[in-house]
Order: sequence, then structure tokens, then C-alpha cells
Amino acid sequence: MTELPSGFEALHNVANFPSVKPAVPERIVGERRRFRTIWISDVHLGTKGCNHELLIDFLDHTDSETMYLVGDIIDGWRLKKKFYWPAEHNDIVWRILKRARRGTRIVYIPGNHDEMVRPFCGMDFGGVQIRRAAFHDTADGRRLIVLHGDEFDTVMLAHRWLAFVGDAAYHLMMKLNNWVSRVRSALGLPYWSISKAAKHKVKNAVEFISKYEEVVARAAGERGVDGVVCGHIHTAEFRPFMHEGKAVEYWNDGDWVEGCNALVEHFDGRMEILHWADEVARRDKCEDPAQELQAA
Repeated sequence: MTELPSGFEALHNVANFPSVKPAVPERIVGERRRFRTIWISDVHLGTKGCNHELLIDFLDHTDSETMYLVGDIIDGWRLKKKFYWPAEHNDIVWRILKRARRGTRIVYIPGNHDEMVRPFCGMDFGGVQIRRAAFHDTADGRRLIVLHGDEFDTVMLAHRWLAFVGDAAYHLMMKLNNWVSRVRSALGLPYWSISKAAKHKVKNAVEFISKYEEVVARAAGERGVDGVVCGHIHTAEFRPFMHEGKAVEYWNDGDWVEGCNALVEHFDGRMEILHWADEVARRDKCEDPAQELQAA
């Protein structure tokens, strides 16, 4: 019997999902928002930071022909330290696998936190294609390279130990973030991420993000593509760059810990970043009878 790669055991513990109804029933909506393509990344299943409520809501309200899972879907780093897997995390996997069974093309590109899956790149698992990277052709003819993005993180490449220290500090921030979120929810206030706000205020973090975006876009330009879609740094963004006289698009699909974002492609090739907490707030406002009465 072939021995599983080191670190795969944590993933193996949650990979054999029973074909049962989810703990959070799939919401039946009048008509799902349909897109040609959806990209999501940095879900971090297996951690308390994963915002499963918003992601489940997103999956119940949207559909697409293709879905890219752009890395760090499962957090193997945390699962190896302590196994944490609530029913809602099963529900997310159940919904993704159901899409695959319905005919949605699912492409899973492992990141650094789910690097235990990388030895299986090139294989299909439960209708999910596991790839190291992928090329995507948009409806209007642009070619994009899709990858997680940790390949361009200098901390990951040069100081791996520091990445683990940073990961521990980040999860402490996520615990604070969860506490703030619960308090705001109890007060009837919309979702807000303290860690996301802090990141945009800290000069060094802003400089790192900007430099990272430039490096990734330049690498895409050197590969002769029209743009790149990545995740990794938990910052949803679009930035246009020029490389040797040619336009290169940088897209980051964000995360489902802080920002709760997805990148989508419409059927005409137009790309859009969705901030799902804002989408839910707008939807709730429209469905609020008191708001409708005031409008009348």
C-alpha cells in the first residue's frame, strides 16, 4: 500500500464526507445569480477564523459554469496542531461537491496552508480537478493564469519559520475579530473586520501588498498572458499594470476570513469583485418590511 505524503493525514480525516443532508440546509432562493466563472480562495476550513456563515450564504445564492478554488481552502497547518472541524465546514465541502455533481467544472489549486494536497496535482478527486496552476480564457478572449500566489511571497520563500510565527499571530487576531463580530451581530450591526481595517492602516502592510501585486503582475507579463488571478494575501483587488508595453491585469479574489470576497466573471467576460458582507447587507435592507414602509 502506498504511504500517504507527510501532512496528508489531517486532510484525509475530513476528505471522506458522508453523502448526507448538511447541518445548515441549502437555502432555496427564487433564482441564483449565475456567472460564467467564480474564483474563491483562503477559506481556511479547519479554523475558527473561517466565516462559514457568509460563505454558505454565497454558495446558496450563486452558480457558475466553472469554479476555481485558489488555495488555502483547508488549513492543514492548523489541523495538524489541533483538529477543529464543525458541521458548517462539512456543509461547505458538501455544497462544492454538489456543484461538481451538477456539472460545474471545479478546479482546486492548493496553496501553502493546504500544501499537503500538492503531491496530487494532476489528479481528479470526487469531480474536483487538482492542479498546481491553471490557465483561464475569458469570454472576451483574455488569457489569465490562476495560481495561489505564495510562490511570490518573500517571507514564505526565504524565512519559512517566520511564516509560521506570523500564522500564529494572525490566528490570535482572528479570535479578536470573531469576538468583535459577535458583539456587532448582537447589537444588530453589519459585519466588519478589525483585522482588515488594521491591515489597511499599517504602512508596512500596505507597502508589502503593493509590492506583492507588482511582482505577481510582472511574472504574469513574463509568461505572456493578459492577467493573473491569485489569493494568498487576503486582500481583494484589481490593478492594471504594464509590462514591456503590454497591459497586464492583476486580480486577487480576497478571502473568507476577513473580507469575505469572491471574484466573478460575467458571461460577457466582464470581471467583478464581490464583497459578500455588503451584498447581504443590501439584500437584508431590501427584504426589511420596515424599510419598505419607510420608502412608501
